[in-house]
Amino acid sequence: MTWNWQQPDWPEFTYDDKALAALEDTFFHRAGILLGTLKHMGQDDQSELRVDLISMEAIKTSQIEGEILNRDSVQSSIRRNFGLDTDNRRIGPAERGIAEMMVDLHRTFDKRLSHAKLFAWHKMLSSGRTDLTDIGRYRTHASPMQVVSGAIHDPKVHFEAPPSATMKSEMDRFLTWFNATAPTGEKPLPPLTRAGIAHLYFVCIHPFEDGNGRIGRAIAEKTLSQGLGQPALLALSHTIEKGRKAYYRNLESSNKVLEITDWLITFAETVLDAQAYAQQLIDFLIEKTKFYDRLSGQLNPRQEKVLARMFREGPEGFRGGLSAENYIRITETSRATATRDLQDLVEKGALKRTGERRHTRYWLPMTGQYAAQ
Repeated sequence: MTWNWQQPDWPEFTYDDKALAALEDTFFHRAGILLGTLKHMGQDDQSELRVDLISMEAIKTSQIEGEILNRDSVQSSIRRNFGLDTDNRRIGPAERGIAEMMVDLHRTFDKRLSHAKLFAWHKMLSSGRTDLTDIGRYRTHASPMQVVSGAIHDPKVHFEAPPSATMKSEMDRFLTWFNATAPTGEKPLPPLTRAGIAHLYFVCIHPFEDGNGRIGRAIAEKTLSQGLGQPALLALSHTIEKGRKAYYRNLESSNKVLEITDWLITFAETVLDAQAYAQQLIDFLIEKTKFYDRLSGQLNPRQEKVLARMFREGPEGFRGGLSAENYIRITETSRATATRDLQDLVEKGALKRTGERRHTRYWLPMTGQYAAQ
């Protein structure tokens, strides 16, 4: 089998730019709407939104690779990196590392990409790892770098990357292309097109022993931010994780060819979905602020704790709805107290109730799940 990097024209990707023109226009249009919405938020709310989105991306980009992180620890570490109020919890190396990388990505989006920056990100991602030979440098092992699945005795090779001995030259060429195609470079490309190529190009090289997917998605976000001239507030990894199987299937179908129009369209549509979700999250946080302003001084500590837990689930809402049993478990209170608290929240308009008896569930009034009931 011939991989794309084995073809004589590598890495000269080809595509139909006309097929992407409308998607590029939509990207800029939606970015303008997002920016306009942000102007209606106070500075504190904007900071909270930034923390929420970056935390979500940190968790989801790790989840795509099968790594489940502690959400509270990730968020606490991100808040600490931004100099915001936080608790003094102990934070594990994996949570601290991804938080540091995501905050650095946010702060340095406009800088040129370099070997040193990629090595620094890899060190952050590899914090606490003892199973890797090459940390903060490109891979050096002699065995092929392959993406495989299936049984050990009958593996399916989804992709084989260029040999380790070529990593320096491959990455020199990648970085030259990346910086030349930036908005201020010699050969600028539209942001969706550039992000799609950058992500695929980097993942096909697969320069690190581990962490290539997470760094590849960070490079895509850096590309989009450079295209907008400011940090791109979008839920890219969240959107990719929701369609993880399709994401990997599209990557696999694109690692054998250099004509990548289909990949670029798919990736661009994923970015637009991520923008739409970010807009939904911003609208949700604006409603959350109004919600708490309206109920200020009317909630007891148990109710505040449960509502905070429900808001943490975001626009999708509390999965399956909040039951009385959930309330009892979260607050460690009696059934009678839970019943009174929940009824009070319904009467105040803080929760909506659906179902009867054991099927009774409670929902935040602004969540998509309640609207679907």
